[in-house]
Amino acid sequence: MPQEIERQYKEIMRQYVMRQTEQNLYAGQNFSRQLIQKNIAPEDVISIHKAALEEMQPELPVNVWHSFDLLIEMMIRYGLALKEHQSLLQRQEEMKLEMDLAANVQKTLLKTTVPKIKGLEIGMISVPARQMNGDYIYFLSDNTEYAGVAVADVIGKGIPAALCMSMVKYGMDSLQDSHTDPAIVLDVINRIVEKSVDDDMFISMFYGRYNVTNSVFTYASAGHEPALFFDSATETFSELHAKGLLLGVVPNVTYNQHDITLKTGDLVVMMTDGVTECRTEEGFIEQDIILSLISSLRDKPAQVIVDTVYKELEKMQDFELRDDFTLVIYKKTDSNV
Repeated sequence: MPQEIERQYKEIMRQYVMRQTEQNLYAGQNFSRQLIQKNIAPEDVISIHKAALEEMQPELPVNVWHSFDLLIEMMIRYGLALKEHQSLLQRQEEMKLEMDLAANVQKTLLKTTVPKIKGLEIGMISVPARQMNGDYIYFLSDNTEYAGVAVADVIGKGIPAALCMSMVKYGMDSLQDSHTDPAIVLDVINRIVEKSVDDDMFISMFYGRYNVTNSVFTYASAGHEPALFFDSATETFSELHAKGLLLGVVPNVTYNQHDITLKTGDLVVMMTDGVTECRTEEGFIEQDIILSLISSLRDKPAQVIVDTVYKELEKMQDFELRDDFTLVIYKKTDSNV
């Protein structure tokens, strides 16, 4: 213990005991900063205090001095715990900075452009439950005749899931032809994922392609949540089922594709299970509630529909997302508009 530190503390304590002014307290506060800078442990500060008190009040009972011994032992444990706590806080802050950086990199790498196609409105939203998003949307379009969209969900979260999505992005970037059939798209992505990711990481994916010329929506699925078709004429929903194995399980998979013709006002609703499995403290939000909400918004623009659905479901969950939320809507409009 530096003798100068002991001398200064004894003088500060003597002045405070004699006068007990705000100025004396302020001097003590300034001195505490000096102790921190010199890395003086809490138990050493108590030892200094005890030594100073012994000089000023030597007649104090022996029990008082014993109490200081107890306090010193307690402060040794406290000091160790405090250092460990501060170390954990520093590591948490470093991890947070790294996660923020990774999340920003992910947003940049996985950025996609919404197509502008005559006679078709497209609405999309993808909100991660945490910093890293395990869902992914990718558009493949020539902005004239075709508008393709992939909606994917990694079984797993965090940075490993984000790395898996980079493989999907890589695969989709290699498919520059927007005419490519959905079944072929899934086959190509499956081969890339199977070779590139760990055996315990799997991806579900739905791929749909809209043809402006004949208003046909062609789709295929790799174990993904069924898309929904809203028939504006009957105001009813039906599920667009398409059998297909998850991406990354085996290299050779045959994916089936199907067609549906859209009429003005029809909707195709594509999503991840973060939408269909929204839940409150009482349990899952019934699908009928979600369908009724979408139906009530059917006359709104596609982007307004997805934004409103997200806000309403978020409100029902008390603004606490338990899973990544991704929703894409294709809305057939008058081709002459």
